[in-house]
Amino acid sequence: MIPHVATCIAIGTRAVLLEGTPGSGKSTLALALIDRGAQLIGDDGIMLEVDAGRLIAHPHPRTAGLLEIRNLGIVSFPVCTATAIALVIMLDEAAPRFVEGASTIERAGVCLPGLQVWPGSAALKVEHALRLYGLPA
Repeated sequence: MIPHVATCIAIGTRAVLLEGTPGSGKSTLALALIDRGAQLIGDDGIMLEVDAGRLIAHPHPRTAGLLEIRNLGIVSFPVCTATAIALVIMLDEAAPRFVEGASTIERAGVCLPGLQVWPGSAALKVEHALRLYGLPA
């Protein structure tokens, strides 16, 4: 397994990888998605595994079930395991306002759809992005 610095949640049977610089809002966005029914896979660190051409996200054993809520501390959440990544969201202040589609990015040798989004993005936007551009379950 390959360690990867990112936050990851599962929406249904598909995982969304949330990437960005420290303080960009990955954990806050994950918390908002969890509030809407997503499950935590990992916060600020996950393990990646390639299986039959799919990239599988696993919780990091040292931080499984833990999410940092800024200004409140580290909080425990139920954790989801072994979920195929369907979309990468890259939190970036320079994200374009409009896109014609997802870009193709590579993580651990696997090509995935990816979108740059403004760091203050709402959970609803991520859910729509997964419906529009995410890999099938």
